[in-house]
Amino acid sequence: MRQGVQGVRGNGLWTWETPCVSLHPSRLMPHTTRSSHGFTILEIIIVLFLLVGLLGIVLPRISLDENLSSVGRRMVGTVRSLQSLSMLTQKTVRLYVDMDRGIYWPVILEGNQEKIPTDATWATPLNLPSTIRFSDMLLVQGKKDTGRVDLSFYPTGRVDPVTMHLVDARNNILAIAIEPVTGAIRMSDERIEPPRPLIIPERVRPLLKTVEADKK
Repeated sequence: MRQGVQGVRGNGLWTWETPCVSLHPSRLMPHTTRSSHGFTILEIIIVLFLLVGLLGIVLPRISLDENLSSVGRRMVGTVRSLQSLSMLTQKTVRLYVDMDRGIYWPVILEGNQEKIPTDATWATPLNLPSTIRFSDMLLVQGKKDTGRVDLSFYPTGRVDPVTMHLVDARNNILAIAIEPVTGAIRMSDERIEPPRPLIIPERVRPLLKTVEADKK
């Protein structure tokens, strides 16, 4: 953009143009540079120290929980397989559990004989991982925390009632309860205790005896 100044020279008209300089603030002001502050070595060391401490707490617990849950799922799968095997063959299947050694294996009852199932899965006893053990089992006969336990699976689909408790190296608990009639299985990370027997108060017992006498 130019600005002109007109004048007269002799008999002619002359024009003198002067350049117009446009001043922009951005050109006059110096460019400012943004300084980015990086992490210091001390800050990085502190962060790494906290991460290592957090992983040291979380990872062992996750690993143990996964091992315990995987053993529980395997045990549930064993129960389902033996229940189906008994119904399919129409023969009673018995599961032996050696609580002291942490092993278990099934047999098929044929008269007075016990035969190993033909499936290669049951060719050898199954073992619990070294970090997991049977804590106790709640049977109809009562609580058992050592020795051998026998569980029977019947052709009708019924299973001997049992509640088994597994524990790992950190004493985390996994409870597996088998309902006898339907074969339903319940798992919990807490102990499952058997229902307490109904206690009849002393003041109510005479009334019950009266009702029973009236029925007779």
